[in-house]
Amino acid sequence: MYPCDFNFDEKDKLIYELGNYIANVKEDTWFDNLNGVSELAKKMMETRKHIDFPLVYRLIKLSLVLPVAMESVEKSFSSMKHLKTELSNRMGDGFLNDACICYVEREFLQQVSIENVMQRFQKMKARREQL
Repeated sequence: MYPCDFNFDEKDKLIYELGNYIANVKEDTWFDNLNGVSELAKKMMETRKHIDFPLVYRLIKLSLVLPVAMESVEKSFSSMKHLKTELSNRMGDGFLNDACICYVEREFLQQVSIENVMQRFQKMKARREQL
């Protein structure tokens, strides 16, 4: 999933480092009864194995970020499916981007008062009428 995060040499080293890491951790009782990747990352920091196995630790960190990144992408495509209909098919990229942000962050935007939005819009430039 992250081909740019490891160069060619690191990919080769990762295979050997991962084998050594697995053998090392199997012998270490500190790593018994861990529940999940996040606990594994914490335990690596506590035992300072992140220094001895930096490529494995980077791989673990990337695996912790992956679900968040995937959810964000899925949420964005889902919002585009709702916004980009046949009626709004000619919408420009900038407007579509703004609409997607508003759709994805709708829980946050519900906390913004309409009066604040109107005041900010009114201050942008002179209007014919007050809102």
